[in-house]
Amino acid sequence: MAKIEVNKLQTLTGHNDCIYALTEGSDPRFFYTGAGDGMVVEWDLDLPKDGKLIAKLANSVYTLQVDHARNWLFIGHNFEGIHVIDLNDNKEIWSLKLTDQAIFEIKIVGNEAYIGAADGVLTVVDIEHRAIKKHIKLSSKSIRVMAVAIGKKHLAIGLSDHSIKILDLANDFQPIANLVGHTNSVFALSYSPDESLLASGSRDVNLKFWNSTDFTLVESIVAHLYAINYLSFNENGNMLVTCSMDKSIKIWETAERKLLKVIDKARNAGHGTSINKVVWSTYNGNIISVSDDRTISIWQIQVNNA
Repeated sequence: MAKIEVNKLQTLTGHNDCIYALTEGSDPRFFYTGAGDGMVVEWDLDLPKDGKLIAKLANSVYTLQVDHARNWLFIGHNFEGIHVIDLNDNKEIWSLKLTDQAIFEIKIVGNEAYIGAADGVLTVVDIEHRAIKKHIKLSSKSIRVMAVAIGKKHLAIGLSDHSIKILDLANDFQPIANLVGHTNSVFALSYSPDESLLASGSRDVNLKFWNSTDFTLVESIVAHLYAINYLSFNENGNMLVTCSMDKSIKIWETAERKLLKVIDKARNAGHGTSINKVVWSTYNGNIISVSDDRTISIWQIQVNNA
């Protein structure tokens, strides 16, 4: 089993409220954070101390997503809709009023943006025409998280009704599967890079692995003490990282689904409150985490194979 060594490289500050949103840029050297203070900040992994404010909005920002083809940043602006920033010159180029609900998730596929909100409605936006294409009511409960399998053309959606719904992007969002097993809101969801597995994490503290072809449950692990808020696979998919309301980050081996490392305040001078998002950087293999404590941590991960 691999042995993991962790070194905390940076603690970044600047936000004035809980940090909820985190996403990697088109150039993965850059990443973006959004917080309860309405600020959206660009960070450079080569010069991490120099955060650059690129938007200041009136309400909390729970989700950010980069349109890699256009180098645009989509911001989910609570109780309003989306704002779109051209990252080439850091200027807002358009916005769209969508909902009076909290927006928890955005995904971009081709010329479409998928926006998931607290009313359980999936809104499909035509990016080229900057217009709403359709609304799909999936639940009376919130859409909390989404994951895309580009090869399979599947959209997985985690909801506060405890389910994970799989929709067919090649067939007008027709339902393919409804995965039931979690007993509370699904906050974390990601396909492995080879799309063979779908990993999910929930407020019920369970980390589940699903076969993405026949949708059977492969394994369920009691992974944290409190809600699992997010998860992210590393670039080759042999490991994934989870973060939790219990203030810890955990690294897992994918094939055997074994716990490899715990990162927390006692062991590693980790976050002091709930960790809301975590991304395994494709730029340098570091892990980036954001928290209710208003800080961003950058963790260097060294793997020593036994």
